[in-house]
Amino acid sequence: MVREPRQERSRTTRRRLLEAAVECIVELGWTGTTVALIAERAGVSRGAAQHHFPTREDMVSGAVEYLAEVQIAELRSRASELPAGSARTQSIVDMLLNLYSGRMFRAALHVWVAASTDENLRATLAPLEARVGREAHRVAVELLGVNESDAGARETVQATLDLARGLGLANLLSDDTKRRAQIARQWARLLEPTLPAVQKNGTPGVTIPS
Repeated sequence: MVREPRQERSRTTRRRLLEAAVECIVELGWTGTTVALIAERAGVSRGAAQHHFPTREDMVSGAVEYLAEVQIAELRSRASELPAGSARTQSIVDMLLNLYSGRMFRAALHVWVAASTDENLRATLAPLEARVGREAHRVAVELLGVNESDAGARETVQATLDLARGLGLANLLSDDTKRRAQIARQWARLLEPTLPAVQKNGTPGVTIPS
């Protein structure tokens, strides 16, 4: 039997811990999530968990960063498959709105709410959230093919992301799928006339770099 290299085992353990942390936060919230529960869910010892993440705050901030990386990577992988024309704009809007939906968004929201009243967690999370926000904005700019030096371009991109967060919140307590789809279609129609031809045509040069 070939043994897995130590470095690879370490990466695997870390990923399992982060995935377990997300699952625990979604199911139990911040207050119900502990390092011991995360370690148990990941199938590793508490000592091994604390080797990678000495505190719960470290583990949770790692989980938030992991969530962002997974979502951004998914956007990048789908960018090359986008159609041209108005269908492209609709697809991009759907992709950006989906950044703030589902289990990953729910987990992040639990942490944001906890950080609003927990100074230590907020101090850990705020710089990370700022970096994640900048990356999401950069990806949106690349997908939409806009030039932020153009008047209103930056605000349009940020409005799209803010809309996505709002719709994500609206979907937490009940299924908002139908209304969400209607709003996404309308927003895509509003965006379409403001976007440059390079985006509409799907011309090379707007695919997000890895």
